[in-house]
Amino acid sequence: MSNPQIDVIIPNFNKGNYLKECLDSVIRQTYKNWCLYIIDDCSNDNSKTILKDYENKKNFNVIKLKKNKGPSFCRNLGIRLSKSEYLSFLDSDDFWTKDKLELQIEFMIKNNLEFTYTDYTPFIIKNNKYIYKNKTNLKESFTFNQFIRNSSINSSTMIISRDMLKTNRFKKVALLEDYLFKCDILKNNKIAKKINNSLAYYRILPSNRSANKLLNIYWLWKINGRYNKLSFFDNIQSIFGIMINSVKKYGFK
Repeated sequence: MSNPQIDVIIPNFNKGNYLKECLDSVIRQTYKNWCLYIIDDCSNDNSKTILKDYENKKNFNVIKLKKNKGPSFCRNLGIRLSKSEYLSFLDSDDFWTKDKLELQIEFMIKNNLEFTYTDYTPFIIKNNKYIYKNKTNLKESFTFNQFIRNSSINSSTMIISRDMLKTNRFKKVALLEDYLFKCDILKNNKIAKKINNSLAYYRILPSNRSANKLLNIYWLWKINGRYNKLSFFDNIQSIFGIMINSVKKYGFK
């Protein structure tokens, strides 16, 4: 197997309590040819203190913004700074299994794939104890028309080739910029394939931007109409399908 470099892009804003677990999960990867770009979005918690311990580590690039710019800007900056053939994304409150990059890039190269994702395990922390929910059991692949009805590709599980990314970037929208980014990539008959392993852990937080369900629905409707050009009927189907699949993954909370 060839040994291509994979660039890891991590935006961070005020997730200092979870940042070490996230970054250490990259350091522990069995696949060693990676380069990490963490963009701190002018955090005002303990993130900068945590990041000091990583600034001089091999393959780490710590970028500290002087003004809060939002997750789209942070990810786009990481993409612009990145030079590798493959890009992966990781949210700063999530973390990976140690073999995530190794298994996924091997799967991609073996099957000549440009966009892959994995299953993942949602969890909460209660009374300082990790409580893991059932791992996801996602579809084996997604086209654009399937994804707009079941937006289950978690950003922290993706690896995308630069060739497939092309000029696509994260748009500056108030919510669901990652949903829109994946939609843009999957348009024009593109497809994402799953490696059948659960290789990431997704932290469920009450403060997650996606926690406000009504606001989420509003922005999903707006994005589908403005950017995805869905008809009224298709937009209703998209929202209903995504809501049902969210309940299946996380329950009603």
